[in-house]
This record gives sequence, structure tokens and C-alpha cells, in this order.
Amino acid sequence: MMYFILGVLAPIILNLLHLAVGVYVVVARGNIISLGFTGIGFLTKTIGLLWLTWLGVVMAELDFRVFVPLLTFFWFFTHLVEAFVIQHYMKKNESEFIKSIQQ
Repeated sequence: MMYFILGVLAPIILNLLHLAVGVYVVVARGNIISLGFTGIGFLTKTIGLLWLTWLGVVMAELDFRVFVPLLTFFWFFTHLVEAFVIQHYMKKNESEFIKSIQQ
């Protein structure tokens, strides 16, 4: 059960929270601020991944050979989903000038 909670649910929930804030930043603040948030998000998500790894391996004493691949797979998968969703909102938020240059 702890493998599921810490290895599957925890990274999904943390990345969903980050996605919600990321979509808000794109829509409310614009694409440039969103790129800055993405850079900061890289650091915070890395800290979150390290913390979850420590929590699972050291505190919960889960087998790292099972837990770490499980955690990193779901972390990476949700990270890709987040990237495509944010990209979608960034394209919707482009200025007309940028759109005219790209055509």
C-alpha cells in the first residue's frame, strides 16, 4: 500500500498541483512569466522528487529497487502531461504579432 501511496499517488498529486498553478500563471500572467515559473518549477519538482525518495526509502523503508523506478516513472509521465497542457495554454495565449510572424 505504501508503494502505491508514495510511488504513484504522491507524484501525481504534486504534479497536478503544480499544473494547476502553472495554468493559472499562463492565463493570468502571460507566457513570459510562465517560462520563469517553469524554471523555478524545475527546482521545486526536483526537491519534491528527492524528498519523496528519501521519505520512501529511509522513513518508510521501502525497497529502493522497486520504489525508485515506480516513483520516477509516474513523476516523468505526469511531467510530460504537464508540459503538453502548459504548451496548449501558452499557444492559446500568444499575441497576434507572434502568430503573424509564425505564419
